[in-house]
Amino acid sequence: MSSSSIPAPIHSSVSDFFYRNSRLLTLLFIVPPLIWIGIVYVGSLFALLLQSFYSLDEFSGLVVHELTLATYGHLFESSNMVIVLRTTVMATIVTIASSIVSFPIAYYAARYAKGGWKALFYLAVMMPLWSSYLVKVYAWKLILAKEGIITWVAEKLHLGFVLETLLSVPVIGGSSLSFSYIGTFLVFVYIWLPYMILPTQAALERVPGSLIEASADLGATPGQSLRTVILPLALPGVIAGSIFTFSLTLGDYIIPQIIGNSRPFIGSTVYALQGTAGDIPLAAAFTVVPIVIMGIYLVIARRLGAFDAL
Repeated sequence: MSSSSIPAPIHSSVSDFFYRNSRLLTLLFIVPPLIWIGIVYVGSLFALLLQSFYSLDEFSGLVVHELTLATYGHLFESSNMVIVLRTTVMATIVTIASSIVSFPIAYYAARYAKGGWKALFYLAVMMPLWSSYLVKVYAWKLILAKEGIITWVAEKLHLGFVLETLLSVPVIGGSSLSFSYIGTFLVFVYIWLPYMILPTQAALERVPGSLIEASADLGATPGQSLRTVILPLALPGVIAGSIFTFSLTLGDYIIPQIIGNSRPFIGSTVYALQGTAGDIPLAAAFTVVPIVIMGIYLVIARRLGAFDAL
């Protein structure tokens, strides 16, 4: 029934009722999404946490629905802690590299890009997000392959020995960039870079130009103004971007499977445990790890004012 078919007195009385009881109207709007979040999001997290306190019967391979800490005992085994450490270190390095690469781009867009140039900036940053995630990862696999364009360019510039030296470094090296931690790192930075650029650019736009001018009037060099004025004020934006890059790297399981030396990360371990291995409790315990890490990280980020830049 359309609003035009509702009698005017009834329509007016309903409007008056909600006008006098604005809190009730607000409650009617927010209750459905809160119920959805409570059931789908919080409920699934609770079910996940509960699964992590179950165990797997080694003889039958069935989940034993009895509360125990044995699964977390397996989680803290050295082989599993290496996976947690490997993922956390990669997420940290990707976040640091993304912030370094994105800052000059974001600074130029915030301070100098105007009109059409700023529109072009947003287009350039957002365009990679419009293409398929898997297509981008597989494209990078071809780019980083031994017969890929990076190797070809290095050979044409007679810099093949530099690439070979880099790939010969223990731990991070490999037979080619596509089978090394270096390649995994490069793809992670490329995929998540837009999530760092945009919050940083938003924070830099909030830096008043008068403060930079005042710093210069007081005799500060451009480098000193950058360190003492711009960076401290832009830090919340950088930390806001790091929330995305850090958390997305922690949970990603596709890039380590396609690019790299097949050593497992948390995401790929969870995928394997709940799939072929069938160890749901240990998979649930592994998923609790990034939740705990991000919980600590978000508390620190909130104290540093990162949420103000989101």
